[in-house]
Amino acid sequence: MDKILINFLRASPIISRYNLSEQEIIDLADYLRKNCISSKVEEVVRMVEEIISIDPTLDWKEILEAAAKKIVLFLDAAAASIRIFDPETGKLVAFGSHQYSETGRAKSIPVEKSVAGKVISSGRSYLVPNILLEPDYTNKDVVKDQGLNSLMAVPVIIPGFLKNEAVIQGSLQIYYKEINKEFDTLEVANAELLARRISYVLAKKRILDLQKLNFQKEKIVEKIFVKLSHREGIKMKDVFSMMIPELINIIQVQSCTLFSIEPDRKHVLIELEYPAGQESHEISCMFTIKDHPYFDALINNTEKRGDYQYEKINPSYILIKDPLNSRLSNNELKRYSAKYNVNSVLLIPLKAVDEINYFLVFYAKDRRQEFTDHEIELLSFFGKEIMKALRIEKLDDVLHDFKNPGIAIAGFAKRAKKLLETEDINSVKNKIGEYLDIVMQETIRLQEMSIYQNIEGRERVLDLTAVLKNRFRINEEAVKEQKRMGIKLTAGSLEPGLMIYCSPFGFERVLDNLLDNASKAIPEAGGELSIKSYRSGDMGCFEIHNSGKIPEENIEQIRRGEVKGRGLNIIYRFIQAIHGNLEVSTDIDSTTFRVMIPLHK
Repeated sequence: MDKILINFLRASPIISRYNLSEQEIIDLADYLRKNCISSKVEEVVRMVEEIISIDPTLDWKEILEAAAKKIVLFLDAAAASIRIFDPETGKLVAFGSHQYSETGRAKSIPVEKSVAGKVISSGRSYLVPNILLEPDYTNKDVVKDQGLNSLMAVPVIIPGFLKNEAVIQGSLQIYYKEINKEFDTLEVANAELLARRISYVLAKKRILDLQKLNFQKEKIVEKIFVKLSHREGIKMKDVFSMMIPELINIIQVQSCTLFSIEPDRKHVLIELEYPAGQESHEISCMFTIKDHPYFDALINNTEKRGDYQYEKINPSYILIKDPLNSRLSNNELKRYSAKYNVNSVLLIPLKAVDEINYFLVFYAKDRRQEFTDHEIELLSFFGKEIMKALRIEKLDDVLHDFKNPGIAIAGFAKRAKKLLETEDINSVKNKIGEYLDIVMQETIRLQEMSIYQNIEGRERVLDLTAVLKNRFRINEEAVKEQKRMGIKLTAGSLEPGLMIYCSPFGFERVLDNLLDNASKAIPEAGGELSIKSYRSGDMGCFEIHNSGKIPEENIEQIRRGEVKGRGLNIIYRFIQAIHGNLEVSTDIDSTTFRVMIPLHK
């Protein structure tokens, strides 16, 4: 430092006028270092410490506003604003200011022909002595309205920390009231130093956000792992209900729906809703994508990316800021939003090999203008973990249901074998054929369950009564195979022509589980199991009645869907998915399950 000062004083034309001796020059350099430069360095150090001490747990806008205020005070400026480049929209977004009037995040300008754009593209500071004479500064109103006549723009660069993570670029614009201001190099150097310290605080924030994100991910995985370790296995409804409260700190969730996309890429199917029974859609099993513009935009990229007044379209999500006014809303979404006070809707695609097979829809109480990368990544991670759990649950369901066709195959195969031993084989030929048909049908069911675990999604129109009679016949054989001779099986009044629209495979599983549970509930001493079907308004109904009483507390659990048994969970989830109803009633010594399913129109 001394040598730099001495050489500077020796070469200075001003100092040379006074004919100072070599010793006087050395003494002057020492005086300047001790009494002037040291105090200036202390001032810079203090300012740097103030910048880097800004709380990194604040949100981005608050950090940048606090930094802008400190820089204005330190550089004796009039105002400051910070703009960040948004690569999705290709615009610069106002992201923090002090003594500079603007509307925050909503105000953005194009990169081309702008001072901030020049700084970002060049990576170097840009000086504007007179704003009125600067062609690339279009907002000349700051001169008249705010009395700001000159500015210094310096780059703000925040490096990425993960592989392929983009560098965030921005511009710190410091305004002065002087016209034709002359900026000295020390002033510019100080501004650049402080801008780099802002980058330090934001980098620190990103590290903390990553730590928080990893912690929250671990929490989700840990809860799912604990659920998997339970004897009854994992149930999607339980996992969903358990994890949604973990997300409350991110968005005020009104409800959440997990959708799957059908192979035809024209329809979507509800896999799960939280909370159950929100009536977020009309009664149906499947929804046409083209009838829901927000589905279409997410799945088929029908809308141009950008941040619009009522919606934001991003590769990672779609945010409907105002469902009542958004062009992506349909009448159904508007009705639901008005009924349940939903102020914003967030759609997150869950991709596998760049193809969306599932997506999450969050209905939120607060009106959000944006979501951070941290929030979106966490919600996407949550969705992917839910998808994993969904696959495990479906596999568990299939394994649980193997026993029903297995028992039927064994029973009817034994019957057929016994009939083959009859001396007059022609007299029992038709009966053998009937038994072998059942063996073949149930073997095909086993094959389908093992190969096509998602076969439930193949809906078609069914005759409720015909399927009920067939499964009752199979259950009759299962009862005989278990040697429950004390059970009386009765087919009561069965109304034909009750046409419903759902998965045949899924409906058969529901009936098998209901009939199996009813058989098991009958006391060892014996009892009755009966069925009947009928129409009730727009609903097709069937009842399964059995001897044996269910405790009242268990009935309440069933009514609320809080069931532990896998069979009941399969029943409840399927009926919920097709917007049906399940009722349970009991008297002194019997129990009745009543299922109502919307009739197909």
